[in-house]
Amino acid sequence: MLWLAILYPGVVLLILSCAIKETPKPIIYDGPLTQGEDVEMLYTEKDLIKVKMKAKKVNDLQNGDREFPEGIYLEFFDETGKLTSTLIANQAYYFKQEDKWRGRGKVEVKNIEKNQQLNTEELFWKPETKKIFTEKFVTIRTESEILYGTGLDATENLSTYTITNPEGEMDVKE
Repeated sequence: MLWLAILYPGVVLLILSCAIKETPKPIIYDGPLTQGEDVEMLYTEKDLIKVKMKAKKVNDLQNGDREFPEGIYLEFFDETGKLTSTLIANQAYYFKQEDKWRGRGKVEVKNIEKNQQLNTEELFWKPETKKIFTEKFVTIRTESEILYGTGLDATENLSTYTITNPEGEMDVKE
């Protein structure tokens, strides 16, 4: 019996020291796969530059999306290579699955030929349809008037547009 009294505490200590230790859960990294600084990219169709993009910083994410946390500048060109419009945004994000861009902050689109300027706080662009749109408040300045409203559907170069809920005074041509 004495040997049991001496052996028992040792067995208990041995069992307790072999208790299952919980392994820490792995840390899942969800940050950017790559980062670029002072980036300039060209989008071409049939060997013609259609869009030129400049950004101070680009984050390529794991799902294929891209983030432009320090802003973006885009130039759009027609089929002859002539600059038709520009877009500037304080922040931008590209949704790969939807092939859609979002500009946020101070967003400005200029139609060079028509001397028009669009300002809003958020704007979406679909390259496939060459359309821009928003549900936010917009201001469009032309040579002769300033238009206000909430919501916009337009071509990427502002050659045609519809303000969903217009406000203010406008000239109507008869």
